[in-house]
Amino acid sequence: MAEQGGAAKVPEQRTVIDAVADLLQTVVDWLRQEAEALVRQKIVLPLQKLGFTIVSAAAAATLLVFGVCFIAVGLLLLLAEWLTWPGALLAIGAVLVLGSAVFVVLKVKNMQR
Repeated sequence: MAEQGGAAKVPEQRTVIDAVADLLQTVVDWLRQEAEALVRQKIVLPLQKLGFTIVSAAAAATLLVFGVCFIAVGLLLLLAEWLTWPGALLAIGAVLVLGSAVFVVLKVKNMQR
């Protein structure tokens, strides 16, 4: 090959430094791939499974709450037919107050142990 000045271009020879640099780059690339695979396997996939589990549990809890609300409304309507509306509300309020009193008594006894 001739250049503009007429001098022949010396073919580039691969030096030891270039070979070592290529080898180091290959090692770095391999380590990067191994680290990526390890992180994906040990961290990302378990976190994804945990996220799917939490979302599924939240969806199930939401459906449970909606179901309990509909059952509570149905029972309130049924109780209102038997006791009238003021009687039904009074009965529900009394049950809630008694339930909270029992809860407080049990907690106090548990804390005193």
